[in-house]
Amino acid sequence: MRLILLGPPGAGKGTQAQRLVHKHHIVQLSTGEMLRAAAAAGTPIGLQAKEIMASGALVPDEIVIKIISDRLDQPDMKNGFILDGFPRTVPQAAALDELLKKKHIKLDAVVELRVNESALLNRVEARVAEMRARGEEVRIDDTPEVLSKRLASYRTLTEPLIHYYSERRKLVTVDGMMTIEHVTREINRILAAIGAAEPKAATPKLAPGAARKTVGTAGKKAPKTPGRPAKVAAKAAKPASKGAKKAKMAAKRTGTKTSKKPVKKSARKAPKKVTKKRAKR
Repeated sequence: MRLILLGPPGAGKGTQAQRLVHKHHIVQLSTGEMLRAAAAAGTPIGLQAKEIMASGALVPDEIVIKIISDRLDQPDMKNGFILDGFPRTVPQAAALDELLKKKHIKLDAVVELRVNESALLNRVEARVAEMRARGEEVRIDDTPEVLSKRLASYRTLTEPLIHYYSERRKLVTVDGMMTIEHVTREINRILAAIGAAEPKAATPKLAPGAARKTVGTAGKKAPKTPGRPAKVAAKAAKPASKGAKKAKMAAKRTGTKTSKKPVKKSARKAPKKVTKKRAKR
């Protein structure tokens, strides 16, 4: 993931950058920190930047671009980066595009945090009033007067980048006046939608035969109660008992039981008849 964060001072770029760094394991690139690191490392370009900063002058764009170029070659950049505070002008953006093109690096998105300037000024005024009420010292660069100057500079120099990146279809805009949590969720939602965020691992597909087999075994319902097999056996036994009853009924109709009685009667009467006949003679 390779991103640029845009927004006026106080828009919350630093907070959102840290959250993106933590979530996606990417590196936040701040031009100020890169310049100081290059100066401390004692590289030729770093020493040149150090001398310019010591004189109080602004470091030229070409030196900043060279320092960014060296930083992009470091191994910790493999997962991506967030540029915060650079580019600040359209010429810087054009130089950065050229650098990324040479290194075959694709910029995924430019996230603009859009805020209401008057609301920002009200926030700073409220914060300053609270700090003074607690007896805390207020930083010189954290006053409504300083913020007004910084906002004016942003409108003049940096705001044209919105049009620049919009033309290149890289710009995504988020309402920076929402809560910090809402802004974070919206940024992650947009990055996932445009494919900048890493997609979830796909579930491996099963072979058609294996899928049918799995569905077949999973589709069978388990018996509700342990006594169900006994009930099934009892139901199976009912036809046999019905057959036995039918056999008994058939036997009654054929006279199997009644034939026994006449046989017994005739056996008893025969001797009596013979006796009477003999007596007559």
